[in-house]
Parts: sequence; C-alpha cells; structure tokens
Amino acid sequence: MSFVDVSRRSFLALSAAAAGSGVAIPGLAVAQPQRVLPENGLQGRLWKTLKIGMVQVTGTLTEKFAAVRDAGFDGIEMDAPGMNVEETRRAIADTGLPVDGTVNSSHWQIRHTDADPAVRAKALESLTTAIRDTHAVGGHSVLLVVGHGKDGAEDEIWNRSIENIAKAVPVAARYGVQIVIENVWNHFLYNHEGDHTQTADKYVRYVDQLNSPWVGMQFDIGNHWKYGSMGDWIRTLGRRVMKLDIKGFSRKDSRFTRISEGDIDYADVRKALLEIQFYGWVAAEVGGGDAAELKRISAELDVAFGLV
Repeated sequence: MSFVDVSRRSFLALSAAAAGSGVAIPGLAVAQPQRVLPENGLQGRLWKTLKIGMVQVTGTLTEKFAAVRDAGFDGIEMDAPGMNVEETRRAIADTGLPVDGTVNSSHWQIRHTDADPAVRAKALESLTTAIRDTHAVGGHSVLLVVGHGKDGAEDEIWNRSIENIAKAVPVAARYGVQIVIENVWNHFLYNHEGDHTQTADKYVRYVDQLNSPWVGMQFDIGNHWKYGSMGDWIRTLGRRVMKLDIKGFSRKDSRFTRISEGDIDYADVRKALLEIQFYGWVAAEVGGGDAAELKRISAELDVAFGLV
C-alpha cells in the first residue's frame, strides 16, 4: 500500500469524523446539514399558561381554575411561598388544569443580591420553600428575579446572588423543579440607561456560572424589547430558555402593552424559537381580567405565536 493510499484513507476518515462532529478542520471544507424549520411552525410545541394574579374571576380557586381552562389555557402559574397547597391540589383535581409552575412571591423584597447575609438567608429559605410547594402541586418550575442593581456594584451582587442561589440547586434537583430566572427591569445584567442594541451575553454567563440543568431562563419576550432584539436574545440564550413570558411593548411610546399591541417583531421571535428547537410553556403576563378578558388574552397568544 502506498503512502498516497494511506493518506487518502486517513483524509476520508477525518472528513467523516468532522462532518459528524461539526468541527472545522483547516483546509477541509465540510458540508454541514441545513436545519429545516417545521412547516406548521410552533403548533404542538407551546402550552399556554398565565399568572394567577391575572385571574379576576369571583369565586373559589376551583372556579378560577375552571375559567382559565375554559379560556383556552393549558395551565396556570401560582405564587409561592404563600399558596394554599391543599386548596390548589383540590382545584387541580376538580378542573383538570395543572399548575405548571410558580413565581417566587418575595423575590423583589427579599433579594439574593442584598448585602445583608441574614436577608440572603431569608431569600434562600423563600426559594427552597417555593421549590417544595411547587413540587407538592405537581409544578416543575419556580420563576426567580435574582435581585436588584441597587444592592451594590455588579460584580458584588453577581457573586452574592450566584453563591446564594447555588445553595438551592440541590433542592431543585431533588424535587425535579427548575429554577428559571426572568429577565426584568432590575438594573442587573443589562444597561438600564442603554439603547436597543444590547445583547443577552451577560445572562448567558450568569446562567452558565450556576452550571446546572436545573437552572435556566424564563425568558420574557416583552421586558427587554426596549433594549435589544428579542429574536437575537433567544438565539443567544439557546438551550438556556426553559420557559417563556410574554407581554407587548412599544418602543415608540416606551411602554408595555397588550400582547397584540406594541411593535415586537413576533415573526422573528417565532423563527428564533424554532431555530433553538424550543418546546415548552409560555406564560401571559399582562393585566388580566374576567372570563371574557382571559379568552381574549388566550386568543392574542395564539396569534402572536402562530398557533391558529
């Protein structure tokens, strides 16, 4: 066998390995498979939910759950700590509407970024209690605002909050409940006085530092439209996006709006979600209202995500 034969065989083997791994080899052009987006878009990939505080229907919790179900939602998010676990379990059993997750009820006031270790200890207790309560009602995620920029310099509050939240990760793993960080106007991980050209790079570094499959993002599509491209933020966050929140926002008027109003580029958002192969829950986070209003919000979700 000649040197040429051996070299050719090695080249072919190397080419096949590179094509399978996606690794680029200098001087070797490897054709990459082109991802084809599904023709039916996001249909069958998203499940609609909303915050319990949006349900302005009189009656028992069971009656509220029934109104949410009848409005076309697939689940509901409760607040924890603070929800009545037994009452919630009865409402689930009576209506068939699951609780997909909760929102940590004290995260704005009792923060993981606080300079006082005693306050951070309370924040940790609140988060771990929320995880256990969420598990008790069959939910799988706790939405968390990690803190606020007013608590100190970015590197200080970054390290404080990472250290504190990391203590809750073993609890999240034990109970099978994800800690999902929401991007909010909290003067942290973005420039609050900046323009619309900002990226999600700091959110990526923050989530990755926690380094756990039980920690990701509940990415709010409306919250940072003022500061960047929501489609590009979704692409940057990629697999870290575990759930979604949605509200409208108008850059022209610099205000939050109904889901169907404002100027968010929903077409690009839908494309980005397909590109990262997202499957999961999307939570409406708007004003809410009575049964008729809940149906209207549900319909707005359908239109925004191309579900009809």
